[in-house]
Amino acid sequence: MAQPKERTDIKIQAERAVLAAVHLPDSRFDERDPLGELRALAETAGATVVGELVQNRDKPEPGTFMGAGKLEELKALCLMTRAGLVIFDHELSPRQIANIEKILERKVLDRSELILDIFAGRATTHAAKLQVELAQLQYTYPRLRAMWDHLERIVGFGGIGGIGTRGPGETQLETDRRIVQRRQNQLRRELDAILERKKREVRKRNTDHFTVGLVGYTNAGKSTLFNTLTAGGAHANDQLFATLMTRTREWDLGKGMSVMLSDTVGFVRDLPHHLVASFRATLEEATHADLLLIVLDVSDSAAQLQYETVQTTLEELFKSVGASEEREGREFTEPETILLLNKADRLADNSEMLIWQQRVPGAIPISAIRPESEGMEELRQAVALAADGEVREMRITLPLSEAKALSEIEHRAEVLDREYDNGTVTLRARMGERAAQRFGSAGATVEPVEE
Repeated sequence: MAQPKERTDIKIQAERAVLAAVHLPDSRFDERDPLGELRALAETAGATVVGELVQNRDKPEPGTFMGAGKLEELKALCLMTRAGLVIFDHELSPRQIANIEKILERKVLDRSELILDIFAGRATTHAAKLQVELAQLQYTYPRLRAMWDHLERIVGFGGIGGIGTRGPGETQLETDRRIVQRRQNQLRRELDAILERKKREVRKRNTDHFTVGLVGYTNAGKSTLFNTLTAGGAHANDQLFATLMTRTREWDLGKGMSVMLSDTVGFVRDLPHHLVASFRATLEEATHADLLLIVLDVSDSAAQLQYETVQTTLEELFKSVGASEEREGREFTEPETILLLNKADRLADNSEMLIWQQRVPGAIPISAIRPESEGMEELRQAVALAADGEVREMRITLPLSEAKALSEIEHRAEVLDREYDNGTVTLRARMGERAAQRFGSAGATVEPVEE
């Protein structure tokens, strides 16, 4: 029996593609380059972009999203450029894709399928592969009927039918739905087991260390910065979604102080909700950090739109994590954030930089590839201050045998007095509250001195 043409298996490597979009009154896009991001996504997936077409409408056409006249113009553009693929900068319904393909006589992908294809090509770890497959199945399940219709249309297009190419009927459709549903349930069980173990690791790391998370728009330079600040190991490349899974390394801030730094998956405008759902645990891992560094490519013409996307995504994640922690009887505190204006050296002048620093007080200009630049030292100082917390006078008591802890206190605090008693030492010192609390969790007795 013929098998349905699964859209999640469609490869666009080296295909000639035309990009299309319908801009509505509430659409958010870079006016200087309306299809710039879609072009970057298509090229990341391996397509060769040979044409672009945009239509402005008050509302989308229900059956085809784009108007009839514009679709004919799009078909002519495909013929002229010899394009076999059209990519829409929207999430289309199965029926809309089917109708557009019938008119254009070309393969049509929507934005969600394109991003799913990129994620599938980037997934290397077992967890990432499971998450991508789950997202693909969640996208596919409601579209199964359209896939069967799509197969029948393709078979009939050349006028050639034959045994094994007729419509499969409702029985096969329902069988496929059950297969997809069973696979989704299996993937969720495997992912739940992996992610529950990951949650325990994150909680322990947050208890033992001050944790810092790198977040931001895809291709903003997070992995490059991660490799610059730590021993590295993160895949850094000038392409979208180079990082899909969180990677954590120790970041030495100097003067005997270090924090744990995590690199995370990048955000993007209109990230398919199936991917957000399946990668939620990976995305939420960053929200459990003590401090978030938002990396922004300030040289990008769409920097403002990208910053707004990151802010909106973080707000949604904070809300989700807060609700989840409340259900488990724990309190969630939103982490502090510092905006890093990356690729500042690419700006023609400082005027735009000053505007960003006025807009977001405390924003730090950096160049991720230059570890000794002035901005990087300012970043280290800001993170060290956040890790230590407000400086107060403390009484810290611990055994003399804890030589390592004693040495660390001597490096990180201003010791005012020492008292020795029966194998212990009590230090009166000025140090950050957070740093003192961590010594307390390690077994020392920590008491603030009333001023």
